[in-house]
Amino acid sequence: MLKRHLFVKRIAIRVLLVIATIVLVLFAYAKWPTHTRVLSQEQYAIDSANTKKLIEAGRDVAITANCIACHSASAKQPFAGGVAIASPIGTIYSTNITPDRQTGIGYYNLAEFDRALRYGILPSGRTLYPAMPYPSYANLTDEDVEALYVYMMNSVRPVNTKNRKHDIVWPLSTQWPLALWRKIFVSSPDIPPIGPDVGYYNDPVIARGAYLVQAAGHCGSCHTPRGFALQEKTVNDRKPFYLSGGQTIDGWTATSLRGNSVDGLGRWSEQDIIDTLKTARNSHAAVSGTPMANVVRYSTQWMSDQDLIAIAKYLKTLPAYPADAPDFYQNDLTTLALRSGQTNGRGPELYLDNCAACHRSDGTGATNAFPVIAGNPTVLNDNPASLIRLILTGSTLPATVTRPSRLAMPGFAWRLTDEEVAELATFVRQSWGNQAKPVNDKAVKKIRHHIKEAP
Repeated sequence: MLKRHLFVKRIAIRVLLVIATIVLVLFAYAKWPTHTRVLSQEQYAIDSANTKKLIEAGRDVAITANCIACHSASAKQPFAGGVAIASPIGTIYSTNITPDRQTGIGYYNLAEFDRALRYGILPSGRTLYPAMPYPSYANLTDEDVEALYVYMMNSVRPVNTKNRKHDIVWPLSTQWPLALWRKIFVSSPDIPPIGPDVGYYNDPVIARGAYLVQAAGHCGSCHTPRGFALQEKTVNDRKPFYLSGGQTIDGWTATSLRGNSVDGLGRWSEQDIIDTLKTARNSHAAVSGTPMANVVRYSTQWMSDQDLIAIAKYLKTLPAYPADAPDFYQNDLTTLALRSGQTNGRGPELYLDNCAACHRSDGTGATNAFPVIAGNPTVLNDNPASLIRLILTGSTLPATVTRPSRLAMPGFAWRLTDEEVAELATFVRQSWGNQAKPVNDKAVKKIRHHIKEAP
């Protein structure tokens, strides 16, 4: 019996040693990247003669990438980091990317900046958490990377503030799982970025839009579904589920940006997309939720009209995925019932008491102010998280240059129970022609708890 026990013990030790060896080899492989695609400091020294032009180009890249929103916990210290980013594995805090040489990136040369930006590898060899969207930035062109480097080093004020430690669960707080993740799911420096491939899109404007969306704009970071390891399932439109929505971020569900007629942009015009990116609203819809509001506030409203047109044209080329549901057809049965006082059930009563003053009994809202509920993609999304969060906490449209009014919807968490929120959400998802699944109070309770616990 003792011999058998020792035999099993030796086998177990050998198996553990083999596993440990494999892990160490993979860790070493992941931590020792090749750098053949990374820009060289010599190239920078030659190209940076026209600094002013590069700074202007770099500012455009920084605006499209929305660097300031994620890296500015304080308006008085832009780019100094400290923003809490909730993730399924814990809270990640954005880093100081000012050119301060002690606590920021001031000591980075161009090659080190490139390696961190496009491949998530710090000068120390450590891997960045992909809250910094380097899987998308891997598609940036060399020219844009260099321009962004010149802008950050010459136009951003250095701020001496230490980075805050991430609150990540063990063992994901260690480097080897993160380095392995990067090696498996992120483009290698040996692979050339896709860039604005005009030949693939057969139109330079659409190619420009594809590049803005896929690279600096990193739209897929929120609007593309993720896999079992929280990786984006794809970072470009070579696969049909790119930008098909599904992620829930801080309680808000990113909708599909594809041609789905019910829960996507199928019934939006190019002008609707442009207006939304420029003003956070269009004639029938409005931006809901802090993540997208910040995109408009700090990024898209400052982009050139040409780039917004390119983005709109590109998004309208994306077909529906999955196979499109039947188109939405509004009916007036709900409107007639509400106006005649036939409020059978608690849902219609809750709507009249809390929503009808702005969104009206016919669910059409007010042009360029209060969004339409009938046929609204946020309302009809298969995941009702955004609608629940909207009812609980409300939302405020960001003030933009062309639309300075900060229109707000109040939150009703203080006056509605979980059951009432579920009944109200179900009512608007199944009225005026809307045909979406009902909402249960357990889903409401979960989001209410998340709101209380969020950093």
